[in-house]
Amino acid sequence: MNAERRVVVLISGRGSNLGALLEARLPLQVVAVISPRADAAGLGLAQVRGIPTRVIPAEGYAGRTDFDQALQQAIDGFAPDLVVLAGFMRILTPEFVAHYQGRLVNIHPSLLPAFPGLHTHRRALAEGVAVHGCTVHFVTPELDRGPIVAQGVVPVVFGDDEATLAARVLSMEHRLFPYVLRAWAESRWVLGADGQVRWRDDSREQNLRLLWAGEFQ
Repeated sequence: MNAERRVVVLISGRGSNLGALLEARLPLQVVAVISPRADAAGLGLAQVRGIPTRVIPAEGYAGRTDFDQALQQAIDGFAPDLVVLAGFMRILTPEFVAHYQGRLVNIHPSLLPAFPGLHTHRRALAEGVAVHGCTVHFVTPELDRGPIVAQGVVPVVFGDDEATLAARVLSMEHRLFPYVLRAWAESRWVLGADGQVRWRDDSREQNLRLLWAGEFQ
């Protein structure tokens, strides 16, 4: 493990993306998993691997600002290089986002900028799109509008409903997120001063954002 690449993961529920990250045996150290919910199943995934966990119950604070300050304090205690939102279902305050500028990434279940926010699969089907997918992006104060790191694409199949499409996208998330974090740990992409992500491959610099299932290595 590379002690210089420390990651804190934030979750709200079952932690399936966290599980995919842990199963991938990435060349980085997950130093903590934090959730606002004590019943989040993903906490157990961390605990069985000896990863420290923390619960910051949202109902214990007067508002978003107080909660985010407590969350920030907990995260900073682990001195992470990157904070990863893996199914963390809260909108963060601008002050929190600014504190982690350039160090806060999220995975969203759509091909941003299409379908930001909730109910992405339902909306994709309603629009009749031919492809759908997921996006790893940096978090900024504007919801789901931060710089894109990479996207995973899946087809929308005739007869799909919200559940079948969601399952196909989730499977892609479980491939894309470890791919992106492995590449980060290997310094294969960086966030430039211009706010754009640059991927490095064979000594070349390029914008590598769109990935189909067969392209993962």
